[in-house]
Amino acid sequence: MLRRLDLRSGLPRTAELRGLLPRAAVDVDAAVEQVRPIVEAVRTGGAAAALDLCEKFDKVRPEQVRVPAQALADALAALDPAVREALEISIERARKVHADQVRRDVTTSVVPGGTVTERYLPVRRVGLYAPGGLAVYPSSVVMNVVPAQAAGVESLVLLSPPQAEHGGLPHPTVLAAAALLGVDEVWAVGGAQGVALAAYGDGDVEPVDMVTGPGNIYVTAAKRLLRGLIGIDAEAGTTEIAVLADDTADPVHVAADLISQAEHDPNAASVLVTDSEELLAAVEAELERQVAATKHHERIKIALTGPQSGVVLVEDIDDGVRVVDAYAAEHLEIQTRDARDVAHRVRNAGAIFVGPWSPVSLGDYCAGSNHVLPTGGCARHSGGLSVQTFLRGVHVVEYTEEALRDVADAVVTLATAEDLPAHGQAITARFGR
Repeated sequence: MLRRLDLRSGLPRTAELRGLLPRAAVDVDAAVEQVRPIVEAVRTGGAAAALDLCEKFDKVRPEQVRVPAQALADALAALDPAVREALEISIERARKVHADQVRRDVTTSVVPGGTVTERYLPVRRVGLYAPGGLAVYPSSVVMNVVPAQAAGVESLVLLSPPQAEHGGLPHPTVLAAAALLGVDEVWAVGGAQGVALAAYGDGDVEPVDMVTGPGNIYVTAAKRLLRGLIGIDAEAGTTEIAVLADDTADPVHVAADLISQAEHDPNAASVLVTDSEELLAAVEAELERQVAATKHHERIKIALTGPQSGVVLVEDIDDGVRVVDAYAAEHLEIQTRDARDVAHRVRNAGAIFVGPWSPVSLGDYCAGSNHVLPTGGCARHSGGLSVQTFLRGVHVVEYTEEALRDVADAVVTLATAEDLPAHGQAITARFGR
């Protein structure tokens, strides 16, 4: 079921290796051109245009952008008690982890009378995106809201597409999760039009300063197009899992974990990296058995047999570490001997799941970690959603007269060297020279 790439004869250089590894083909630039007229329509037409676009794309026109408070209360009251309990566990654990990420102001005494303080200030208003499509994602509500609240964001608005089967409101489980988290502003607008409305606002709805959260390629394209007017967390692509495994791994676990992420989307990527042909054979057999028994077997099979998925055979785990570093997976599982030591050698991954009892599904819901993570190799340079996403470091500079006098000549010298004499004059004018 999985395509094979045999690298046991030796690994190529990093650039070539990156090109050989399975990867989903995503053309965000093409999608940007598709969403450009949508964004422009919302810029000029505001909320009314966004609702018209909901009718076009979601086949339902909400009565208004903002979901009524009563609808949130009703959704929470009707929530299955078992689902509510599970969400409460997820929220509690996420809050515990994210509370430890809060940054503290730091003041450095540079010289007597001269200090620089780094203050961490939250973004004032943030739009949090919860997808609606092949699945419903109350877990994404948790993963967006919890770090924003921990950061101290003053104003939160949750965006989620309207559902025709729910009378033009977002999915009731999404509404219930918002209510459970204390988010009272929810918009029944999704897609590129939702991101555009969040960025521009209009007379009835206030624009935001940042949009975070995963979505389809059109949401990603809108975030790219509007970046600068608003901040964004990342350009999210389809989900990925890589599993680095040796002959000690349980093939039942490995196959189940590869399937779990393939379940998201036909374009989802599932990659196994192993030095064991015996494990590979057992995993292949398990995939055949398990996929046939799953609810979404057609979607899963498309994902597992697509060019974005596959198995990479390596000579040993050292080479395996090089491969997963080059791949830079959104989710990386380590199922090897001494899994913790191996995990500590990995540099590039959105999140790392160590050993047989830490599957990605745990991180999706109840590990306490965040599941909004970099995709498409972006884990080489970016991290997942966190409290820091919503904080800005601001330097506060405070010098006394004597502290400035002490360094004045150095400032003037550097200003002169850069042919910016007015910069120097801004110093000397304070001392009558």
